[in-house]
Amino acid sequence: MSLRRLKLGLLQLAEELVDVRPFPGRRVATLVHAMVAGADGIDGAGLLRSASTAEVLGHTVIAPSTLGTFLRTLDLGHARQLDRLSELLLVRAWAMGAGPGGAPMTIDVDSTICEVHGEQKQGAAYGDTKVLGYHPLLATRADTGEVLHFRLREGSAGSGRGAQRFVRELVGRIRRRGVSGSLTLRADAGFYSAKVMKACGDHHVACSITAPQNPSVSAAIEQIDEGAWTPIDYTANGEAFVAETAYQGHRLIVRRTKLADAQPALFPTFRYHAFVTNRSGDAVFFDADHHRHAVVELAIRDLEEKAGLSHLPSGRFGANGAWTVLSSIAHNLVRWLAALGM
Repeated sequence: MSLRRLKLGLLQLAEELVDVRPFPGRRVATLVHAMVAGADGIDGAGLLRSASTAEVLGHTVIAPSTLGTFLRTLDLGHARQLDRLSELLLVRAWAMGAGPGGAPMTIDVDSTICEVHGEQKQGAAYGDTKVLGYHPLLATRADTGEVLHFRLREGSAGSGRGAQRFVRELVGRIRRRGVSGSLTLRADAGFYSAKVMKACGDHHVACSITAPQNPSVSAAIEQIDEGAWTPIDYTANGEAFVAETAYQGHRLIVRRTKLADAQPALFPTFRYHAFVTNRSGDAVFFDADHHRHAVVELAIRDLEEKAGLSHLPSGRFGANGAWTVLSSIAHNLVRWLAALGM
């Protein structure tokens, strides 16, 4: 694998886009390449300062102390500049052959918890999970795990906060990158809202979003006729069925799974999972496709364990926002190298 052979112009683009002097390109490139090598903090970048690493990477490797000073100067404006850098790198990688071109593309949207230690970190808070940290939004390409869009949020932010704007920005970014094929967005119940559905409709994006288990959804499920349930392939000794109904002007596709009771029961017990969709076609197919949204967890795992997201090193929210974007660039570099066979 050769980062130098993947000529995306990371250093040059960072010099042009990041308004911090001197030499922002070297600093950005060092942080990204350190994350590729497994660094999860500033000190981890020191592992690049050995042997002929600079010759291999094609740029001067910056000392961790200097990188720490650089990171402390970054704010939300710089995070947006790095966001633009991420977008341009993706454009170039896809133009080299790593992109979907005119083929359909499926996007998975999710949120995660970036745990931190120490309440002095700006924006860190306890959310629904009772974990101190941040609660970023991210969108990934389902077939490759590439990060398409990433936005750090405060730890107290609910999954759906800012989701509509995030989706609209996401689609705009993808279309600007030259993707002309159809888009499908999958998300869990944290993103269920009329505004998110409208954003998808406005941009001609097919979507499937898990519906919350609230009384109105439960009432809609109860109205489904018993004869409408279609059996589907499931685990050994398990039973599952799919049916659909209408809910607030959308298709509501429901999977019910028969639970194994401790002793024979007069009436079986079912667990229900429902999602709304604006797609036209076979409900059984869409049920299977929607459940594949779980692949987004693999991308989140790789970001946290292999691309620097396990630790947000700064006490400043803007600097940590920049760090998350750099983490996504490192994550994507590995995938582009694999896709292009380098």
